[in-house]
Amino acid sequence: MSDIEKQYARTFSTPYGKQVLSHLRSLTIERVLGQNVTDSELRWWAAQKALVHQIENLIQRGNNPTQ
Repeated sequence: MSDIEKQYARTFSTPYGKQVLSHLRSLTIERVLGQNVTDSELRWWAAQKALVHQIENLIQRGNNPTQ
């Protein structure tokens, strides 16, 4: 496990960090786009979702050093 994974786990384990992560999820992963979404908007949304997933993966690795 790298130091950055530990730092993500520490940062997002605080009440404020959990609130921020929840907000990021609501803006990206839990968001539903309408049928009139453009290709450009869809790509931007997919990139944002990927970033939030990356943060969650780093948190998980920081919390589970054996995995």
